[in-house]
Amino acid sequence: MTTRSTVRGAAMPERSDPSALRWLIGHELRQARLRARKTQAEAGQALGCSQPRINYLETGRNQQQPEEVTTLLRLYGADVAHVDRMASLAGRADHATWWAPFTDVVPDWLKTFVGLEGLAKSAFSYEPLLIYGLLQTPAYAAALLVNNLRVATVDIERVVKLRMERQKRLTDNDEPLIFTAVIEEAALDRLVGGAEIMRDQYAHLLTLAERDNVTLHLMPTSVAVHDGLDGEFILLDFHEARSIGYVEFPDGAVYVQNHDQVAAYTLAAERLCAAALSPADTIKAIESRLAKLT
Repeated sequence: MTTRSTVRGAAMPERSDPSALRWLIGHELRQARLRARKTQAEAGQALGCSQPRINYLETGRNQQQPEEVTTLLRLYGADVAHVDRMASLAGRADHATWWAPFTDVVPDWLKTFVGLEGLAKSAFSYEPLLIYGLLQTPAYAAALLVNNLRVATVDIERVVKLRMERQKRLTDNDEPLIFTAVIEEAALDRLVGGAEIMRDQYAHLLTLAERDNVTLHLMPTSVAVHDGLDGEFILLDFHEARSIGYVEFPDGAVYVQNHDQVAAYTLAAERLCAAALSPADTIKAIESRLAKLT
C-alpha cells in the first residue's frame, strides 16, 4: 500500500476511547497467546486467576493492567520492546470517549471501529459503491441518509456531524491519519444528491488529495477483474499494536484479526492500488468530472 507521508513520533493520536483501547490490547494478548500455543488456563496460572478472567482480558471486557500485560506477554515470549509498548498502552488512564456526545446514534457494532479509527496511525479503504465516509462532504453524507432504513430522520444531522468529527483525523496538525483509498469509478459517477452536491464533493476530494497524508486511487470500470470484487474492506494500522481488518455489512461487521488473513487483505490493498489509476491520474479524472458539472 502506498502513501505519501511518514509518521511523526511514536504515540497514538489523542482520540481517547477506553473501550477501543481495551479491545486492541485484548486482541494483542490473544494473538500472542495463540502464537505461543498457550491455553487460557495456562495464562490464568501465570496470573493466579481463573480462565474466565483471561477471556475477559482478551475480549476487552475488563481493563488490562500493565503488570498483567507484562506477565502474559513475557509468558508468550514476546520481545522486550513489544512488552514495553503494550504495558505502556495498558497504563493509559483515559476516562472519556471522544465521541461520547454521539453514543446514542452509533450502533453497538460500530462503536469499537469508531474508537479504533481514532487510535490508528494509518488506514486503507476500498469502497465499491460510495465515496468513503472520511472523504464525504456534509451534504453528500446527508443525502445518503435520506429515507435510510437504519437512520431515523431526526438523527441524520447528528450522524453527519459525527462523520465530520471523524474526518478531523485527516487534518490533525500534530499527527494526521495517513489515509489511502481506492474508489470505484461507478461510485464517483453516482450523482448522490444531484449535480450541485457532487460538484462540491468533487472539489472536496481534490482539496484532500493535495494533502501529503491522503492518497486517492480511482479504479476504472475497464479493470474488469481485481481483488476488490469480493466487497469493501478497511485496514487499520497502529503504532503499538498489530494491524486489523474490518469488513462491514448491513447491521453488523467482522473484525479480521488473524495474522495471515490480515496479511491477505494487506496484499489485496497493495494490488488494488497498483491496478487503479495513479494519484495524479485520479486527480485528473476528478477534475474532468468537476468541469462537466461547472
